[in-house]
Amino acid sequence: MKNDSSTAVKRYIILIISTATSFIMPFLVAAINVSIPTIGREFAMEAWVMAWVGTIYFLSIAMVQVPFGRLADIYGRKKLFIIGLLVTILASFLGAVANSVPMLFISLALMGAGSGIMFNNSISILTSVFPADRRGRALGISTAGTYAGLSMGPFIGGTLTGAFGWQSIFILSGIMSVVLLALVFYALKGEWREAAGERFDYVGSITYAISIALFMYGFSSLPSILGVVLFLLGVMGLIFFARWESRTVSPIFNLSLFRENRVFFFSNLAIFISYIAIFAISFLLSLYLQYIKGLSPQMAGLILITASVLMAIMTPISGRVSDRIEPRLVASVGMALNCVALLLLIFVNDSTALWFIMVALAINGLGIGIFASPNTNAIMGSVDKKFLGVAAGTLGTMRTAGMMVSMGIMMIIFSLYIGQAEITPEYYPQFLTSIRTGFIIFTVFSIFGLFCQMVARNADRALRS
Repeated sequence: MKNDSSTAVKRYIILIISTATSFIMPFLVAAINVSIPTIGREFAMEAWVMAWVGTIYFLSIAMVQVPFGRLADIYGRKKLFIIGLLVTILASFLGAVANSVPMLFISLALMGAGSGIMFNNSISILTSVFPADRRGRALGISTAGTYAGLSMGPFIGGTLTGAFGWQSIFILSGIMSVVLLALVFYALKGEWREAAGERFDYVGSITYAISIALFMYGFSSLPSILGVVLFLLGVMGLIFFARWESRTVSPIFNLSLFRENRVFFFSNLAIFISYIAIFAISFLLSLYLQYIKGLSPQMAGLILITASVLMAIMTPISGRVSDRIEPRLVASVGMALNCVALLLLIFVNDSTALWFIMVALAINGLGIGIFASPNTNAIMGSVDKKFLGVAAGTLGTMRTAGMMVSMGIMMIIFSLYIGQAEITPEYYPQFLTSIRTGFIIFTVFSIFGLFCQMVARNADRALRS
């Protein structure tokens, strides 16, 4: 009885730490998103450079998630989690004193590296300690932390920016990370390293990190000649990485899961595409509300909070439902709602009423809240327990890659329509054309993502029958 009680306490401590981790990571990005116009004016940033404020963070996450996920399996997930927290704390306080664009970007890159190391370990530890019949609920609560961060980020970020300057966002992030570090040292006992003693694939890790960086930087620089060259180098590097991983004895990324598990493949493809479709929404609407509607950062944040509040409310509910009803069916309903929201946003113009924006955001929030945790539950439930760490790393990589591609698409669109100029009143027509083009593209992606989710559901039903 005592052991059962001790196990339950351990599980809920891990759940608290995982949820807090999920909160801090998106909080900073959501808060910074709403302060981008202020940062842009302070540093006289061009439109495409402003898009890099969020993108560099996620590019850094993508570069470290897979290699450091493997390092955690070998040397210990708690140990790597603490390292990620220390890097995040350093980056937070570096961002608070940033007085130039390069220094700001360095702090965001370090922040992304720390966050990427933290995320994989919190999710894989969580999924390994909760039984299958409670996993959906636990993942739902943890994921709710993500959307609580997204919901509170715009409002708190806008308030802090207006009252104390954008630097105060980094200070708050650093303080929260220090508190989380103290909780980890005080309460998180034990270690998890199922691959202890195995070799680490240095060639694959370096190839992956460089290739993903070239791929994204090249993608963001299209259609310039340099962008094309870097993009193609990145693609070739990723092809070499895939071939290397399929032959090496101790890969950092297990490609056999994609080849042999259709449910795993299409569920991951669905989350990759869904994040391409939805991630840039808050970035675009933050700029729209402040430039076109002339709202303050606080008011823009208050409107953007609509979607995130509904995400935070719906995610634990849908996670619990996915323990009882087929997760892929629940996730498909969420994807369908995202399609509706994006379709509405195509019609946004300079005279669009704020209530219309809020309705579209509400539908989007419901869609993501219904989709996220059931999809995560479906992915984690489609593999054997010995592959849970790999599944968590793959899930994080798909999510991060989707975010990067989403912002990369907008960088390309801004470059084509606005060029190297800042967003000033004379460029507002081109800016509106840019966001309308973006929402059309993202709607198409969302429809394709719904198709992938349905294929995953049919594959699972075929497997069960």
